[in-house]
Amino acid sequence: MISTVTGYFTEFSSTVEADNDDFTNARVDFTAQIASISTGQEMRDNHLKSDDFFNAEAFPTMTFRSTELAKTSGHHYTLTGDLTIRNITKTVTLDVEFGGIMKDPYGNIKAGFEVSSVLNRKEFGLLWNGITEAGGVVVSDEVKIYANVQYVKQAS
Repeated sequence: MISTVTGYFTEFSSTVEADNDDFTNARVDFTAQIASISTGQEMRDNHLKSDDFFNAEAFPTMTFRSTELAKTSGHHYTLTGDLTIRNITKTVTLDVEFGGIMKDPYGNIKAGFEVSSVLNRKEFGLLWNGITEAGGVVVSDEVKIYANVQYVKQAS
């Protein structure tokens, strides 16, 4: 269409297990509750939860399980893993920028990352679309993923 719609999941969990401070070969797990999707517009959110898109009732979660985190240069990595949406699993590669590690004012050790990628929604069974009066499509096949995340180091 003519504008980008942004959204996010309000209910999710994620863990990173790493043997070292540069996170080389870390293991990443992510799960989002589909029913928690929010774009700021209730009708659109309900449509996204319906069978036209995610079908939150039949497929309540979206998961990502990493298979490899590889340093490409400096603070840049590629994160490869299995993304499952609507019970369809595909291997995807995400770009990751490692922001560093620091101790916050409360003594927590935190690591920050920016994650981005572009996926084709149709590969995961998200097929619905509509046509505008001018003949354009309502929903792009490409979905941009962007996440700015922080992890807190847990005691062993």
